[in-house]
Amino acid sequence: MSDSEDHHFESKADAGASKTYPQQAGTIRKNGYIVIKNRPCKVVEVSTSKTGKHGHAKCHFVGIDVFNGKKLEDIVPSSHNCDVPHVARVEYQLIDVSEDGFVSLLTESGDTKDDLKLPTDEALNAQIKNGFDEGKDMLLTVMSAMGEEQICAVKEIMGKI
Repeated sequence: MSDSEDHHFESKADAGASKTYPQQAGTIRKNGYIVIKNRPCKVVEVSTSKTGKHGHAKCHFVGIDVFNGKKLEDIVPSSHNCDVPHVARVEYQLIDVSEDGFVSLLTESGDTKDDLKLPTDEALNAQIKNGFDEGKDMLLTVMSAMGEEQICAVKEIMGKI
């Protein structure tokens, strides 16, 4: 190997961090998060069956997908590990709503974030558009999990007196 060789490495923003972490199925509770069928879900119901003649107690999870609202179910032995998504909620100030349905947001560091679409939820979508058209200052809450992001809430910033 000579010293004159150039090495180029692809830069990854997440530095190889996992999108999920393992947690024992028996310790996951209602209102927690779980991955069901490769989708991040909020747990709405957990029931545990007793051990049978041959085997493990089983946990029956019912979850709602955090991004599309679909109901998903899974049954896992309580001693086995389940994937739990890293879920983050961040608030950004709304700067602009574009014609093509994208929003421009102001981050904590003062940069802009322009890669989010308006939510598919009609009520939330209308609340953001109407508030922006009326010139109100608004904070949008963005939920992110497993490489996806979506606007999930909006609140008006009250004027400082």
